[in-house]
Amino acid sequence: MPRPGRAYWKGFLRLSLVSIPVEVYSAVETSSAIALNQIHKPSGKRVNYTKTVQGIGPVESADIVKGYQVDKDIYVTLEPHEIEALKVESKKTLDLQQFIDASEIDPRYFEKPYYIVPADEHAAEGYLVIREALRGMNKLGVGQITMSGREHVVAVGPVEKGLVMEVLRYADEVRSPNPYFSDLPPLKLDEEMVTLARELISKKAAPFEPGRFRDSYAEAMKTLIAEKAKGKRIVARPSPAAPEGKVVDLLDALRKSLKANGGSSPAPAKSPAKRGRTEQKRAS
Repeated sequence: MPRPGRAYWKGFLRLSLVSIPVEVYSAVETSSAIALNQIHKPSGKRVNYTKTVQGIGPVESADIVKGYQVDKDIYVTLEPHEIEALKVESKKTLDLQQFIDASEIDPRYFEKPYYIVPADEHAAEGYLVIREALRGMNKLGVGQITMSGREHVVAVGPVEKGLVMEVLRYADEVRSPNPYFSDLPPLKLDEEMVTLARELISKKAAPFEPGRFRDSYAEAMKTLIAEKAKGKRIVARPSPAAPEGKVVDLLDALRKSLKANGGSSPAPAKSPAKRGRTEQKRAS
């Protein structure tokens, strides 16, 4: 059965002295995204972009090379064959250097998934042995791979019948959370509110089903495009009013939310003053 898409990378998956020829394919489908072009409104034609050099004007693609800026208006230029000649092992080999538990990776480091498949039928046995070993131990293999002109750190693990490779971000690519959370006030939280929030989360807890979620923006955009293509006049609907910044009784909102989701919201706790009046009434 032909594999959809083109292979992003071809090389070897290595576990110590065992090397298996494999191919890497994107596990993400992007064709469903709505791509809008820039159009010259008076003519209805698409806007094109011309590559130019200041003081020279338009240039040919054949005359363009890659370069790195080392000073103002000074670049080190690199020819394609010079870049191709770089001796980096990860260009051809994905070496599984370390093995970790899947839960050890902070979700912020995950970037993009790819499928790893055996390059031919002769590679299938070794491929399946690695898959089963990882699955039985609930481990991910970590290594590095060079794709699209960049070396990536990746995690390889079992998925259904095969292996998936998750491209990870490097440590210096993930921003520290301190500047974003340092201003949070050290409030002493009401235990009843925390308990209600936990109960509400428990009521809504369920296995993750990706198919339940749809891209409603893309669907609405497709409908809009179809209507305009038929010559229909589109009348903009008024935008919903922005919510007012009114003070909300958080405890009351949590109780009502829990009740709306099938939970029994506990009765409001009585204040000390009310409890005192009740006790006096009973005593009399």
